[in-house]
Amino acid sequence: MTTTTAKKTTKKDLKKVILEAFQSYVLEHGVTPPSVFKFAKDLKMKEEEFYTWFTSFEAIKSAIWLEIFDQTLLQIESQEVFKEYSAREKFLGFLFTWIEELKKNRSYLLSLYSGNSKKLTPLPKEAMEFKEKFKEFASEIILEGKETEEIANRPFITDKYDEAMWFQLWFVFQYWLDDRSPRFEKTDAAIEKSVNLAFDLMGKSALDSFLDFAKFMYQSK
Repeated sequence: MTTTTAKKTTKKDLKKVILEAFQSYVLEHGVTPPSVFKFAKDLKMKEEEFYTWFTSFEAIKSAIWLEIFDQTLLQIESQEVFKEYSAREKFLGFLFTWIEELKKNRSYLLSLYSGNSKKLTPLPKEAMEFKEKFKEFASEIILEGKETEEIANRPFITDKYDEAMWFQLWFVFQYWLDDRSPRFEKTDAAIEKSVNLAFDLMGKSALDSFLDFAKFMYQSK
């Protein structure tokens, strides 16, 4: 039993070793390793061992994005008060916490994505899975907002809100990469102002009230 446990622990640690070694390489060289073969050899493992965990370097980068996302969710969902938040507050809480998680990996992220907008447009393949996970989370916030009428239900438009929230998140990420203000104060302000604007737009407006009234008057004839 002891031998089996040791092997399981070693296998679990191997995945972590690969992730940490990859990040270290990017930090030291500013680029991804030249090949899986060379990378695995430097880690004193066989190439096939690497493929047990990851199919490519892009898969590693994707795993890092997902780890940041998962840690963000873990942080916010561990707070009892989060359940009582409005939809707007939940999205604000997510973004502020996400930025804190990004800070732990700032040098790595700067090495890969800073200084060239083409690196972020179109969306890098390694961020695709993260985008899908985020949109699932955003859809839950939108559903809650619609149930509480914090978010207006507009035909053809409401279905696009999750995509709009993704664009907002990606805007915040790009803004944060270039932010040189103390304690990233400008990013915090950008988050607050952009989220407030987004929810003001998604909320029930004077135009919605007018259309509701016009519909009521028409149907009352």
